[in-house]
Amino acid sequence: MTGVERRPDRWVILAVICLVQLVVILDNTVLNVAVPSLTRELGATTAQTQWVIGAYSLAQAGMLIAAGGLADRYGRKLVQMVGLGLFGIGSLGGALSSSPGELIAARAGMGVGGSLLLATTIALVVRTFDAEEQPKALGAAMGVGSLGFALGPVIGGALLAHFWWGSIFIVNLPVCLLGLLAVARFVPESKDPQGERPDLLGALLSIVGLVAVVYAIIQGPGYGWTSGRTLVPGAIGVVVLAAFSLWERRIPHPLLDMSFFRNARFRGAVSGGVLVSFGMGGSLFLLTQHLQFVLGYGPLEAGLRTAPMALTIVLLNLTGAGMRVTSKLPAPVAIAGGLSLMAGGLAAIAVLGRDGAYPGILLGLVLMGAGVACAQPAMAGAVMGSIPPEKAGVGSGLMGTLSELGNSLGVAVLGAVLTAGFAASLPAAVPQAAARSLPEALATAGPGAAHQVTKAFADSLTAAQLIGAVAVLLGGLLAAWLIGRVAAGAPAGGGQVPGPSQPGPSESRPLTAG
Repeated sequence: MTGVERRPDRWVILAVICLVQLVVILDNTVLNVAVPSLTRELGATTAQTQWVIGAYSLAQAGMLIAAGGLADRYGRKLVQMVGLGLFGIGSLGGALSSSPGELIAARAGMGVGGSLLLATTIALVVRTFDAEEQPKALGAAMGVGSLGFALGPVIGGALLAHFWWGSIFIVNLPVCLLGLLAVARFVPESKDPQGERPDLLGALLSIVGLVAVVYAIIQGPGYGWTSGRTLVPGAIGVVVLAAFSLWERRIPHPLLDMSFFRNARFRGAVSGGVLVSFGMGGSLFLLTQHLQFVLGYGPLEAGLRTAPMALTIVLLNLTGAGMRVTSKLPAPVAIAGGLSLMAGGLAAIAVLGRDGAYPGILLGLVLMGAGVACAQPAMAGAVMGSIPPEKAGVGSGLMGTLSELGNSLGVAVLGAVLTAGFAASLPAAVPQAAARSLPEALATAGPGAAHQVTKAFADSLTAAQLIGAVAVLLGGLLAAWLIGRVAAGAPAGGGQVPGPSQPGPSESRPLTAG
């Protein structure tokens, strides 16, 4: 993109793009501190609150690459405005919801709108800034993304401390309106008239398959892992995902080129990316419940106490310290080191924070933030270096998709582990069906068994966090081994990972999710 003319309003355009991205990313974490409020006021079970959080990420995960194709074909500005409209409508529906089912549907609608917005962000930045200014502009956009992750629990806690739970959705409406006006006024239209046709059937198959599999994971502890209500949707999901894989291999312009997975470097980087999101999403879901249900913090206090992880990421990203360190390390070492730090952080939260000692939780959050800042750039470079430069947009979209999927699976899997452990640890006088939520179990148990029930919940939280730490550690070592195996020999179909002095794929073509 060296031929891009420097627009005098390019930094205003970047500010608009960052504003749009901020509100989408905020809603990935803003609900974490609202779990107790939803449990009390809507009567939501643990599984339903997981779906309220996971539906948003799953909708984005299934739609993100297809949304990039729509943007390339019909116009990135147009798609961004449609995304803002859908996001605003979904937010209004969420605020007016009177049942968990309605809220889950609204969150899914917000996720579709969010996918249209995130799929156009990088493409618009690349089309607006020349090669010299692109790194600074993209760095600012990534920094805002991390800031949104940090501010979500804090903003959610502040709103819940003074207003009802629906306020966390109402606050999106003026931002969406401002974003619509700003995009219409400042953002230039760009599209590829010869862009590939979106693979709509592939997108549908991926959404159905992923939703069915995660549904089975979430419902397993409640219905039983051998129950037909668990096995049937799980089997449907596996079959549909297998059909998705076969379909993608047969069509000329697939949603996801399955041949990428023949490259061990690509597989390693992709698995590492999923694990980072798995650890972050699952740990925040568990930690906010620990802080509020077990330690008794209010929503705002809990939000402030979860912020250090994302603030560490922001600090290391915006100062460039993380990139300077990881650029001097081989990709396998950076990925293994980063995910090991994440695993250590999860373990520190589980062990040192178990008895309410916040310094132990703080240490764990800082370790996790440093791990993400270390591993993410190396994984992004490994993905982009293992696919053809002309497919850089697909690589970008795939990383976003897997990030959302990892977040959903983190909430689903670790939440399922929590529910199963809690049900098994309840006193004999409390029915296992009450394990759907801590307030329900406490109400069923009565004052005499309240301490035992709370201890069972805290023990189950610790076990789930330790299982997450082991999964992240082993997966990180596997990802590093896969990438290192390719680096030791001839790369299997990929180029070199872009280094600090090499032009990245974004200079070959616009980095879009299409």
